[in-house]
Amino acid sequence: MIASEVHTDDPEVLRRILTHTEALLLDFDGPVCSVFAGTPAHFIAMKLREVLADGGHTDLPVEVEKTEDPFAVFHYSSVLGLDTARRVEAALRAYEVEAVTTADPTSHSHELMSRWHATGRPLAIVSNNSASAVQMYLQRHGLASHVQYVSARTEPNPCLLKPSPHLIRSAASKLNARVDACTLLGDSPSDVVGARAAEAKVIGFANKPHKIEALREVRPDMIIQSLQQCIEGVINIIAATRRAGDNPDSS
Repeated sequence: MIASEVHTDDPEVLRRILTHTEALLLDFDGPVCSVFAGTPAHFIAMKLREVLADGGHTDLPVEVEKTEDPFAVFHYSSVLGLDTARRVEAALRAYEVEAVTTADPTSHSHELMSRWHATGRPLAIVSNNSASAVQMYLQRHGLASHVQYVSARTEPNPCLLKPSPHLIRSAASKLNARVDACTLLGDSPSDVVGARAAEAKVIGFANKPHKIEALREVRPDMIIQSLQQCIEGVINIIAATRRAGDNPDSS
């Protein structure tokens, strides 16, 4: 498959993927909410650099000094030793927990979670964000009962985060689902790479136009631009299940 052949917004491809999905895995920042909507990521990156400075690490590589991505600072901290990584991860976790109190829900994300829950199939959140922040968000928005497992950051080890398949495989295992029967919905190339490494299906979520080409380059099973499409697909699954229940001899 070449990048141009990745289907975008194709309802039939989406229906086929969702019909054969035993467990849905949602990335958190993007598909569920915009974590740093109220607490900008660049501010947190600056604060994490201050944690490094407090530990005597002031001579940083240019890319770390300039980055607006807090995860880039966290990744760098891991090369400075476990104690430093622990301090930076703890600070990142605290800022994430604070950030989710002002996070903007992604359009249709809460309805998608509710609709999927109604199928009787399990749902997990698979996120590089801290487990504490994800759980805080789910509790604040009354979504915890819809999510069977949160596979997210619990250790100061960035090597366990996507694009590593670790969190995806962990979610499948906890849900007692075959990983190749799980579908991850994520908005970044690292989501796609991680899902491919785990041998799960993956839907790229291009919630911003510039993400389409980046996602196409890593070849997800398909790309969608709105979660409304997923909701329609899930409604069709529920309707088909009910029809099959009403007509057990129809097959």
